[in-house]
Formats: sequence, C-alpha cells, structure tokens
Amino acid sequence: MPGPLHVRGSIVIPEAELGWRFSRSSGPGGQGVNTTDSRVELSFDVAATTALGPALKARALERLGARLHDGVLTVTASEHRSQLRNREAAEVRLAHLIAEAIAPPPRRRRATKPSRASVERRLSAKKHRSDLKRLRRGTE
Repeated sequence: MPGPLHVRGSIVIPEAELGWRFSRSSGPGGQGVNTTDSRVELSFDVAATTALGPALKARALERLGARLHDGVLTVTASEHRSQLRNREAAEVRLAHLIAEAIAPPPRRRRATKPSRASVERRLSAKKHRSDLKRLRRGTE
C-alpha cells in the first residue's frame, strides 16, 4: 500500500508528496462506523510537486483549477468499510484525476464539407417529411 503512486507511463508521484488524513466515515460499517477512522483524505500539492515537468505542471494547474485549494488537490473516499480499501480507492481516484489533467489536448478537428449526395439525401428526406405532414392536414 505505501509507496509511490504510478499515474501513467513514467510519471510517478513520490510517497513523500502524498498527504494522508483519516477520520470517521458516515458510510457503511455497522456499529464499527463510530469507532474506526475509515474515511480517507489524500492530498497532493500540484503546485509544488517535483514529479511533473514544468509544462505538465502548468497544464494540470490550469485544468484542475476549480478543484485546487492553494495548489493542493484533495480526494476523499469513504464508500468502503475498511480503511485499506478506502486508501486504494483514493489512490485510484487521484491517479485518474492527475492523468486526465496532464493528458495532451485532443487533436483539432479538420473542417470538412458534406458530400453532394449527403446534402441531396437530407433535402429529399425533409421534402418527404413535409409532404407527409401536408397530406395529413385536412381541408379547412
């Protein structure tokens, strides 16, 4: 469980840059929910990390801007009864968020023109539809 967090490819967040907090969970757990600290908060300082290069760090800060508080990204997990499973869920969630934030932007769409045949099909379908509706109308 403890150790570096593998995000994707060669990007690995060192264990020292991850901050863990545990508290009582409001989720499932029966009577044990009142005595065990099964809720997990995993914090990662995106602004001060050494795991990301300058370009990836800038991209992550821009894309995660609404989720960051003073440059720190926090993920919580409390859906499982055990602290260990919540820790695993929080790690997976954080890795997914970071991977999405540093992903390269999608390729730009190349504008294309509809073919003449597709334009004709669309117009003939519209004409057919309007004819049907016109024939439904009664003579008033």
